[in-house]
Amino acid sequence: MGHGGGGTLSAELVEHVFAPAFGGATLAQLGDAATVSLGGARLAFSTDSYVVRPLFFPGGSIGDLAVNGTVNDLAMSGARAAYLSCGFILEEGVELETVSRVAEALGTAARAAGVEVATGDTKVVEAGHGDGIYVNTAGIGLVPDGVDLRPQRVVPGDVVIVSGPVGVHGVAIMSVREGLEFGVEIVSDCAPLGSLVEAMLAVTPDLHVLRDPTRGGLAASLNEIAAASGTGVVITEREVPVPPAVANACAVLGLDPFYVANEGKLVAFVPREHADAVLAAMRAHPLGAQAAIIGEAVAGHPGMVVARTGLGGTRVVDMPIGEQLPRIC
Repeated sequence: MGHGGGGTLSAELVEHVFAPAFGGATLAQLGDAATVSLGGARLAFSTDSYVVRPLFFPGGSIGDLAVNGTVNDLAMSGARAAYLSCGFILEEGVELETVSRVAEALGTAARAAGVEVATGDTKVVEAGHGDGIYVNTAGIGLVPDGVDLRPQRVVPGDVVIVSGPVGVHGVAIMSVREGLEFGVEIVSDCAPLGSLVEAMLAVTPDLHVLRDPTRGGLAASLNEIAAASGTGVVITEREVPVPPAVANACAVLGLDPFYVANEGKLVAFVPREHADAVLAAMRAHPLGAQAAIIGEAVAGHPGMVVARTGLGGTRVVDMPIGEQLPRIC
């Protein structure tokens, strides 16, 4: 299970099993989406599978995740998603009403994101060999001219911006699954980020890298960028927006909100000269109203992420080893 958690074990699985088997320079990019050239156009191309339980949760469903997750992976390459494929793997015995609810939620999310579900597939497995419904989506979108988003472009001095409060999605799923109450309902942040990225690129196409911190949370995304860019990253712990309900829930559960999954947030590395303007554009957008500068890329400790604590010390924010939480996306 740890190999599916988005941390070190996941990275080792890709590095030692899949990458050598598949080969190719495009796969070696290892971004949220691959950027390819076809017929003179630059396309972003991504796929993801969704195995969340429960299928419906405060703020969304597996259908919403299946759209927004892939749309956001494409957005992290600067692309606006155009078309999705959709594959349903159904367990024998799942009620057709449940399948219909998921399909309706998926269609509604696609229309809200401005993307068309253009093709699909259905498989049914025997009872006991699935978990009700699994969904896979793949997507394609056009990458605008002049946009080049990849971690290798990060340089010391880049400003690190997060688009809003972290840890919300993971805690929302856990609260429903485990029947936990924290005094207030925690609602998933699941949302399509394409329009937010467009607002950022309208300020300057010279953003260096974007990531949506899903599995492994903010910590995993920052560590991946630090490792790929060969820079260090320093963040100020108290500047990272964490809602009080999420902080309290993590304290009860023994979790670090930096490692908890998000489904409607992004982290950006932006040249310092553009940081204030990009931050202002993000805050003017509904999905970036609580955006915050949380740190910077540095020349020291390359490949390592360090957090300045509220007590004036520092701590290393490691890559998660395996899976911190049961499956939540």
